Amino acid sequence: MQRLYAFIRRHPTWVDSFWAVVLLGICGVQYVLGNYPAHERAAAVPIAVGLCTAVALRRRAPEKMLVLTAVMGLAQLALDVQSSLADFAMLLLIYTVAAVGKRWASRFALVGALSAGTLAQLRWPEPTVHNWVQEVFFTVVLTVPFVLAWVLGDSMSTRRAYLAQLEERAARLEKEREAQSKVAVAGERARIARELHDVVAHNVSVMVVQADGAAYVMDASPDQAKQALETISSTGRQALAEMRRLLGVLRTGDAQESGEYVPQPDVEQIQELVDQVRTAGLTVDFQVEGTPRPLPSGVELTAYRIVQEALTNTRKHGGPDVGASVRLVYFDDGLGLLVEDDGRGAAHELYTDGGADGQGHGLIGMRERIGMVGGTLDAGPRPGGGFRISALLPLRPAH
Repeated sequence: MQRLYAFIRRHPTWVDSFWAVVLLGICGVQYVLGNYPAHERAAAVPIAVGLCTAVALRRRAPEKMLVLTAVMGLAQLALDVQSSLADFAMLLLIYTVAAVGKRWASRFALVGALSAGTLAQLRWPEPTVHNWVQEVFFTVVLTVPFVLAWVLGDSMSTRRAYLAQLEERAARLEKEREAQSKVAVAGERARIARELHDVVAHNVSVMVVQADGAAYVMDASPDQAKQALETISSTGRQALAEMRRLLGVLRTGDAQESGEYVPQPDVEQIQELVDQVRTAGLTVDFQVEGTPRPLPSGVELTAYRIVQEALTNTRKHGGPDVGASVRLVYFDDGLGLLVEDDGRGAAHELYTDGGADGQGHGLIGMRERIGMVGGTLDAGPRPGGGFRISALLPLRPAH
């Protein structure tokens, strides 16, 4: 049965042709068995053939078949041929044109539907009608089927147009979702790129400093060299763990699987970061003011990365014997960050040029991070030498 339905949908003209042949056969039987004069039968057969042809090709060329049907109908009126089952084609063509035809053809079909009953009543008046009221009644009765056929067809056309609009809207929404998805992917890639930069820039710089120190004291102080090598090993493991987490997100994007990797750093880990930098030889004073409270994960990560970036650039470009201070201040409506150093201030040019690597991950990267959480950033050289970074991040209850 499903194959039959599929065949009907694929070959509508074949189906229409089948019913046209059936209709023509019934009309032939009607003409043979009916009481038709010879001259009327000679005219009725070509008219029936024309109407059945219109039925067969109604969906392939609805406008042309409507014109053919109108010509056959006028010929039937002109030649005084009695109505037959072939006239059913007129109803079918009016419906078809109203449903799938062009606008002008639909209007033409409506005019034909409204005038068909009147023309039929005028050409073949009902012998039992004796006053104008009865004439109007029979005219309306004859007109209603044609008008109803047009109304049904026009309703089908309206429904199809509505469904087409829904499909177009769905397609447009799908494209918008795809575009939003691409934007989200691009944003996520940019975020991960910043994360990778922060991880590599900080940890590798620590490893380089420790390696230089180990090489310098290798002969004079083996214990210090050993401690430096242990710091290099620990820092390398930490860098690998964070990079593994980021690569895991890139590879799967699945929260459950990415849970195997190290979680994103937060404000509590700033103390560990400061201890790591101290181990690398940088003097850092770390203070926390106010009452610590839960922060949104984005704010915590932003605070950690700002401190990490600032200390990394201080260690790289602050000069010899540089010292730094880090202050976290919990306000009622925000988290304040202040990172200062007393170096020669070379980091300022590096920040404005796009970061220590010249790739746009310095001050620009900080502003991007802070902007994503609605915060503000103030950075520049200190009057007495060194560099100063001050940031204010909005504080909202973590959900």
